[in-house]
Amino acid sequence: MQTLTKKSNVRWVVAILMWAAIAINYIDRTVLSAAAPYITKEFGLDAAQMGVVLSGFFWSYALLQVPSGWVADRIGQKKTLGFAVAWWSLSTAVTGLATGFKSILGFRIALGVGEAAAYPSNAGISSKWFPDKERATVAGIFDSGSKFGGAIAMPLIVWLIAMFDWKMTFLIIGLLGIIWSIIWILYFKETPEEHKGVNEAELKHIREGQFKREGLDAEQPMKWYQLLKYRNIWAMCIGFFMINYNSYFFITWLPTYLVKERGMSLIEMGFMASLPLLCAMVVEVIAGWLSDRIYAKGLLSLTATRKLFLIIGLLMASCIGFAAFAQSAVLAVVLLCIAKSGTTVAASQVWALPGDVAPKNMTSVVAGMQNTVSNMGGVVGPIITGFFVAAYGSFVPALLFSAALIVIGILNYLFLLGKVKPIQAEHE
Repeated sequence: MQTLTKKSNVRWVVAILMWAAIAINYIDRTVLSAAAPYITKEFGLDAAQMGVVLSGFFWSYALLQVPSGWVADRIGQKKTLGFAVAWWSLSTAVTGLATGFKSILGFRIALGVGEAAAYPSNAGISSKWFPDKERATVAGIFDSGSKFGGAIAMPLIVWLIAMFDWKMTFLIIGLLGIIWSIIWILYFKETPEEHKGVNEAELKHIREGQFKREGLDAEQPMKWYQLLKYRNIWAMCIGFFMINYNSYFFITWLPTYLVKERGMSLIEMGFMASLPLLCAMVVEVIAGWLSDRIYAKGLLSLTATRKLFLIIGLLMASCIGFAAFAQSAVLAVVLLCIAKSGTTVAASQVWALPGDVAPKNMTSVVAGMQNTVSNMGGVVGPIITGFFVAAYGSFVPALLFSAALIVIGILNYLFLLGKVKPIQAEHE
């Protein structure tokens, strides 16, 4: 390692790579939605079959969160994330070789297998590579990649399909992740101690700023299922379910809502549907940075800081209920931008919590546990919204139900979430 007075900033290059992995993650999972009209026509799929194909991703993605987190903690995030991105990118690239319903469903399930490791791995990397006072900042950075990927994916993919065809589009998008994997394996090291670009000042900044120094050994104080005994784990899972239930509205039903309920044209909808995601991307990074500044300056305890930003974020997210009664389409979109930004203010803390709460060397497992439950919100949310719209002929009850879940989320973080500190095994 170099011996320089001014600390190096390798950890922020790592943060950019983490952001890129999540952005590619969301672009890859969106390709099928954009290509769906072409695929259904070519293979003669009906709406029910296409619905199964679109949901197939979540079967493997949700179920493998904990196993992928366990693997990341055991063998390291470098191998796990590098292999995962290569796997899901290859799955994307070969989707153009599909010959019908069964094969395209298989490729979609394979995509979920790879993508399951992304968030748990990033949470583990954050706990190894960043001091505690930068944890929410890096969480906000890498999670904002999902909003960037979601916002640019549709226009990018539609353009590629127009330029080439849907099969070639899958190949091109898949190559992005393959390139990322090569860069990751060449550049990233499991711990900052192993990276030649990390000087003594940066290493000191990282390690002296960590309550628990992860990655220096492989010891885990308990089995993953023993974590279920702790109230903070339950609070993290329940709260993130409520947040994700609302978040998935913006990437599933929002375009239909803007066209059917607000009378927008397709061109207007395309622009307006991206606004909440773009606003949320910026707000999330700011929220993560601001919360870290407040904690680092000693203005609030870690518990108070996390709870403050979680509650502020969820109060903003409750604007989804007010959007239901907005008199104009413009006001509705403004309220939805506030609501989506609120979910990301909360998310900047949600993705910092695993590093705050997990026992030593179990951050990826804890992240996988909360993401498993949260993605159940992604599974049932679109279904329940569809039921409300079909039953009442309006999105108003669906949006009010989403706001009600946000209220439950606020109560959960206020009262069920206890002191934010690392879990200690009973024998310690």
